[in-house]
Amino acid sequence: MDQSAIIERPKQYQDLLEKSKEMGFTMPSDIYIGTLLKTLVASKPAGNFLELGTGIGLSLSWMIQGMDEDSRILSVDNDSELIEAAQLFFEDEDRLELVCDDGEKWLEEYNGDTFDLIFADAWPGKYSHLDTVLGMLKIGGFYVIDDMKKQPNWPEGHEEKANKLVKTIEKRKDITITKMDWSTGLIVAVKK
Repeated sequence: MDQSAIIERPKQYQDLLEKSKEMGFTMPSDIYIGTLLKTLVASKPAGNFLELGTGIGLSLSWMIQGMDEDSRILSVDNDSELIEAAQLFFEDEDRLELVCDDGEKWLEEYNGDTFDLIFADAWPGKYSHLDTVLGMLKIGGFYVIDDMKKQPNWPEGHEEKANKLVKTIEKRKDITITKMDWSTGLIVAVKK
């Protein structure tokens, strides 16, 4: 099997990659994470999805591609420049709400519907506010985090934080998890 043979990239994917390079954004999500997110999202018809850490919108493009017409997604990032760039690529997407806010503050103030899938690709929802985020997940909903294998751009001491997070997640009784030594290192959890 050749996993590099990617079928049906999102229409804006290549432009998003170019914009990412142009802006000097050095933390784009891996393409394989995108394909997995697309598949997971497609399993939840009329789903309600959350992305924490919009970035330039690469993962977002995959999730939108996997959504049916009755689904919706909310994506939160604290970087107004990145949110503005993402808005340009998704301006015609009425199933999407982009929010520019501090993730921790947003998580503490959110009181809306629960989510079928949460992709936590930012500090809040991953390294902080884990209980809050998992509380926002529907029973049977997916919680996905990536970059759990050591990355070249990690600051000193981050590997210990990632290892501690893995141990914390392993001990939880409210989720079942699969750790994947694939792509950038993933944990896919389902709420029980």
